[in-house]
Amino acid sequence: MQFTLSRTPYGSPVARALCDEVQAEYVQRYGSGDMTELADADFAPPNGDFLVAYGEDGEPAGCGGWRSHGEDAEMKRVFVRASARRQGLAKRIVAAVEASAAEAGRKRVILETGPRQPEAVAMYELLGYTPVPGFGYYSAEDGSIHLGKELASDLPH
Repeated sequence: MQFTLSRTPYGSPVARALCDEVQAEYVQRYGSGDMTELADADFAPPNGDFLVAYGEDGEPAGCGGWRSHGEDAEMKRVFVRASARRQGLAKRIVAAVEASAAEAGRKRVILETGPRQPEAVAMYELLGYTPVPGFGYYSAEDGSIHLGKELASDLPH
């Protein structure tokens, strides 16, 4: 299946619906949703971005975004609906989030995930993410996994 990525306001109905599905998955895996406070404005360019992936049928298939966290870009809400999984879409969303953050001048992407998302942890490690010091709402949470990746610079060295 082919997918198209589209910049979408975080507060839009389609983004909200996908983020509600993300939260439901967190409840299923962890017993509660992500308690990190997020605002629509967090994902507004140039200090953030939010992308929705659409399938050939025009239906939303996944999402992901970033927001400013100091000088870093914090990746949030990377999610692919079950019907679109195992087709490389999550990797494509992550790459698009990284590209957006780099275009905005960010040098590093950071994220947090958890031990009950082993497929996400494996994907991030495969994509070059490595452990970073804890940050944000879950910085001191036992088992919280904090990862980061330096973004490639197109500037000559």
